[in-house]
Amino acid sequence: MSDVYRSYTSREKRQRAMLILRTTKQAAADAVDPKLNRRIEQIDARAEERGQLEAVALHRQNDKARAELAAAKAAERAASREDRTAARDARKRAEKRARATEQAIRRAGL
Repeated sequence: MSDVYRSYTSREKRQRAMLILRTTKQAAADAVDPKLNRRIEQIDARAEERGQLEAVALHRQNDKARAELAAAKAAERAASREDRTAARDARKRAEKRARATEQAIRRAGL
């Protein structure tokens, strides 16, 4: 498996599967068309580029969520007695967002 994160569109997934099926059949006949391999490589290259952009965006969101969580924790500690419940709710929302971004990164395999 590759270390590179790729993000395929549904159309690219279908096209790639069809091309791989065709090249597999041609490989059995020992006559693989190089155009098909080039097309697969083009699809992979686009998916890799898109994957890199998405990975950077996910990590940026995660960093922002962690910073918001730190600020919410500090605000909760510094809150007066009357404002403490609102600060606690804000911290809980920030924790939920931080967990969601970390989970998205894990799901993407990054």
